[in-house]
Amino acid sequence: MDFGSILVGGAVMAAPIILASLGGLASERSGVINIGLEGKMLAAAGAAAFTFLGTGSLAAAIFAALAAGLALSLLHAWLTQGLKMDHIISGMAINALALGGTSFARQVLDVASSGRSLPSFDPLPFFFAAVAAVAVGQFVLTRTGLGLRLRAVGEDPDRARESGFKPEVTRVWALSVCGLLCGGSGAFIALNAGGFVDNMTAGRGYIALAALILGRWKPIPTALAGLAFGMLESLQIALQGRPIGGFEVPSQAWQALPYVVGLAALAGLVGHNKAPAGLGRQ
Repeated sequence: MDFGSILVGGAVMAAPIILASLGGLASERSGVINIGLEGKMLAAAGAAAFTFLGTGSLAAAIFAALAAGLALSLLHAWLTQGLKMDHIISGMAINALALGGTSFARQVLDVASSGRSLPSFDPLPFFFAAVAAVAVGQFVLTRTGLGLRLRAVGEDPDRARESGFKPEVTRVWALSVCGLLCGGSGAFIALNAGGFVDNMTAGRGYIALAALILGRWKPIPTALAGLAFGMLESLQIALQGRPIGGFEVPSQAWQALPYVVGLAALAGLVGHNKAPAGLGRQ
């Protein structure tokens, strides 16, 4: 087993998880529960792939991915802050919309017979972009007035209103940041895969949410949790087809490894992790 390849592969696979988890952090630190990360990533991946197939422009594909992530996040903001919809239900609606919408678009555009695929690229810059995003997020959250406002709104929106802050405005820009980060995450997934298939994010949005919870809503621990999930994903790929103790382990078992470990870690932290106090409150 080539451990060097596993480490490099893990860093690459961690990039979209880290980006999405930081987007979730911005959203949830402002008080908006965000289980819609999966849908935003999926919509962005589809937008990147479909735009490139139509234009042949990589820049246009990345721009479309960012726009798709931002659009769904603004829709999420309207549902939760404008219509006062329950955050969990609105997140589920975002995921359902992205899943059905991208599947329909794939069929209408007939992606499989287009004869064009996304170009190969060096994925490491995306990992370094994710690292840069962690550094920026840490600085903004802990050293700026913007970060103070975000934390104040997420902890107690009523007291924030008394202090002159408008939680709805803060949450809209926090969700906008979330959308852009999920857009970058989705673009990475589509580019790394060279195309688009239905549900190609394969639960990475939920993994990103798990990384956020394991990281206790803090940028650096969240990124480290995302990196750990990336390493697990790389490890399960390396382990597929390898017998353990003379027994052939089904590939589905290895594919479930990151999710099983994530659930076990979350179960072990029940009662120990403290979410922002204003999470889910209007």
